[in-house]
Amino acid sequence: MEIKVVQKVMAENDKIAGEVRALLAARGIYAFNLIGSPGAGKTALLERTLAAAADLHPAVIEGDIATTADAERLARLGVPVVQINTGPFGGECHLGANFIRAALDELPLGGVRTLLIENVGNLVCPAEFDVGENEKVAVLSVTEGEDKPLKYPLLFREARAVVITKTDLLAALAFDLAKLRQNLAAVNAGLAVFEVSARTGAGMDDWVAYVRRNAGCA
Repeated sequence: MEIKVVQKVMAENDKIAGEVRALLAARGIYAFNLIGSPGAGKTALLERTLAAAADLHPAVIEGDIATTADAERLARLGVPVVQINTGPFGGECHLGANFIRAALDELPLGGVRTLLIENVGNLVCPAEFDVGENEKVAVLSVTEGEDKPLKYPLLFREARAVVITKTDLLAALAFDLAKLRQNLAAVNAGLAVFEVSARTGAGMDDWVAYVRRNAGCA
């Protein structure tokens, strides 16, 4: 019975994800689903991205268990933002497609070209759920260790790109960037890999160019 329940939940999620994908496609909106651990630097990455690329004509959906802190940070940049808190719904560790569909009703989608979804901080659950995005992007900081692609392979298999954040800290860490790249390639040789520092701006140009290109804003 438990297996049937899980299958039913996933089937319903996939159905709604298809509806979300069709809605976005009809409006010419390209969606990125950013997934990473708490503290990986997802919000800081979005801040830098939005500040550098107003031509993305973006909107943002922020996912957290509680608080509106990250949404407030991004709203200061003048972009439309909707906060989703999963706490009232049992503290889900991921966004489901039903959350995204509801959030889209609250966004002014006219003129939006790019939807940036910051998922709840977690390397596991969000990777399992299609939310109607065009692509998943893994966000991994250099403070987390080189082994994460091997320990949590689903995210890195599902993602099209990985952004390695906080590279300004490399000099202070015993972190092997080459080993991380080797582990990423072992899980998914087709990943686009970006090394960035949201604090200094290093590497951001290549990442922003990727977002522009995939969203059709280049």
